[in-house]
Formats: sequence, structure tokens, C-alpha cells
Amino acid sequence: MTENPGIIGHWDIDPSHSRLGFSTRHAMVSRVRGAFNDVSGSADIADDLADSTAEVIIQTASIDTRSEGRDEHLRSADFFDVETYPEIRFVSSAIDEVDEDSYIVTGELTIRDMTKTVSVPLELIGIETDPFGNLRAGLEGSRRIDRKDWGVTWNTKLDSGGVLVSDKITLEFELSLIKNLAEAAPADSSETTTEAPKPVTEATPVPRADTSAPQATAPAPEAPESVTPTPAVEETAPPTPKAPEGAASVAPNAEPAAEEFSPPRPVKPAEIPTDKPAEKAPEAKQSDAQSSGGGLGKLFGLR
Repeated sequence: MTENPGIIGHWDIDPSHSRLGFSTRHAMVSRVRGAFNDVSGSADIADDLADSTAEVIIQTASIDTRSEGRDEHLRSADFFDVETYPEIRFVSSAIDEVDEDSYIVTGELTIRDMTKTVSVPLELIGIETDPFGNLRAGLEGSRRIDRKDWGVTWNTKLDSGGVLVSDKITLEFELSLIKNLAEAAPADSSETTTEAPKPVTEATPVPRADTSAPQATAPAPEAPESVTPTPAVEETAPPTPKAPEGAASVAPNAEPAAEEFSPPRPVKPAEIPTDKPAEKAPEAKQSDAQSSGGGLGKLFGLR
């Protein structure tokens, strides 16, 4: 069980903020430093460190010692022979926590197709979230190796008895790792996929909407019947003969329309008697006058 649960998960090396370097003595008096600019790798840290793994891949052609001539010599067959062995690879076999935030990573280091077991001590500098929302872990460490163990043996003797390039190489690790949350992504995508069929099941009741459509079409004819008679009555109201023609034209199309036009007929004769009594009233008065005149005529002997 790890004492720092914050490191549990999958981590990827950030090459732009990491350095895998080395240093060695040159001409026995000065130190030359270099690094590999093309580095990739990852680490899967489990709750039980015994189940954890790590891998680092280095492109040998990316070696950089700030001297083009020296770099070309290091890429040649005298050293890394990058055309034949383009990669240096480290694969862990065990990760142990020796102290708080201190680890030893043991694994197989392969250079020029020669594999040796090495152990690299690493210290966890910290775990922080950067301004872009990435959870980062910083690790630093170093380990001294003998380059002759991997077949890198080229050298030149000095007059003093020493050699131009020391056989002892110090490996320097300055790693920035970003926690990969891709494992949570499938869970989110599964949720989205489960949500996706929900609208499909909701879309299946579409035939129900079609069954309700005929119910909506049933009242549809009633709407034009109720709407069309009103303008028909208004237009046909002044001319009495046109009303029955409009009613007759509507009657064959829909029977309820004829029932609605039937009430105007008793209304129109009602207007006629109102005009006739006005004309009959003077006739009644004239008859009365004649009757009264006839009575007076009889009295005075006019008849």
C-alpha cells in the first residue's frame, strides 16, 4: 500500500517539461552535460505498488550536448549507432516505496540491444494542478552507470594515462508527469450512450401521435363549417334570394350547414309583416272614415 494515494492512476511523461540527461568527465578535467530531447513514457501506479509499472522510451538521435560535431560523433557507431539502434528503452519490473515520497524503480535498461537490470531512485517533488487543469507530478533522481556494460566502449587515451571520455555516466531524471483521466472518459461516454437510447425510446411512440392525428382531423371539418357560415350569412343577409342559394350550395357538402341557414328564413318574413301593418293602418283608417261618412250620409239623407 502506498503512503501517498494521490499518485495512484495512469500518468504520461510531459516531454516539453521533462529532462532525461547525462553527464560525464571529459579529458579528466571538465564535465560535459547532455540530454535526449525526444522522450516518451508512462506509469501506471496501483494501490499496491507491486502491481505498478513504468516505461520510458528515448530516441537516441535526439541527443544534444550543445555541440553539433560532438553530437554527430555520439550518434555514430562509436557510441549509440542511432541508425542501427534508434531507441533506448527502460521497462520497470518493480516499484518500491523506501520512504515518504521516495521510491526505487527497478527495471530493464536496453541500450544497443543489450539489456541490464538497474535500479533508479526517484523522489516525488509534489503533485499540483497547473493553470490548465492538468494534475502534474514531479519526480527527480539520478543513477551512475558504466557505459561499457552496454557495449559503448569507444575512447582515446591521454598522454597522462587517462582517457578522453570517462566510462562512468551519471543519468539525470527530471520528470513532469500528467495524470491521464482517460479512464473516466469511457464512463462518461457510457453515460451518454445510455442517455442516447432514451430519446430513441421516446421517439418510438411516434405511431401514437399518428393515432391521435385522425382524432384531430375529425373536428377539422367542424372548424370550416363554423367559420364559413358566418361570412356567408353576412354576405347573403342583404339579398334574400342569395341566402337560399348559398345554403343550397353548402347543404350537399355538409348537412349541419343547412340546419344553420334555416333560422334566417323565419326572420325575413318577420320583417315583411312589420312593413305591411304600416301600409294597412291607413287603409283601416280610411275604412273607418268611409264607415263614419256612410253613417252621417244616412243621417243627413245623402244616400
